[in-house]
Amino acid sequence: MNMEQLKLDQQLCFPLYAASRLVTGLYRPLLEELSLTYPQYLVLLVLWEKESVTVKELGEQLWLDSGTLTPLLKRMQEKNLVTRTRSSDDERVVNITLTEAGKDLQAQAAAIPNQLLSCLHLEPEQAMQLREQLQHFLVQHTQVL
Repeated sequence: MNMEQLKLDQQLCFPLYAASRLVTGLYRPLLEELSLTYPQYLVLLVLWEKESVTVKELGEQLWLDSGTLTPLLKRMQEKNLVTRTRSSDDERVVNITLTEAGKDLQAQAAAIPNQLLSCLHLEPEQAMQLREQLQHFLVQHTQVL
């Protein structure tokens, strides 16, 4: 048995985990200024593109299940950032729509991506390459989940 494989520095999972924690930690102070959590910010990113989506569509885009999304969206509705309405065609379908307050946050959040890049000391091209590699990895392994 090759014990070298069990060393922490040989694991792919650890740098991914540590990098994820680092990046979300760097977002925290930027998002606190908007009274947002990182998951709320992700929801808003989707809605700023589409303005209205179903919970199912949102879950697919964010890789989150409805059990995770429901309390998150409920808190966002309480903050008047989104509305949740059941579809008149199928009451199992819940539509998520931006409120005016949710739309207004987009202008306030516009500087966040560049602020994050500055914190990471990455050039835009480096960040783009890393993002593309990670997205390719995720797309190739979507069937695993």
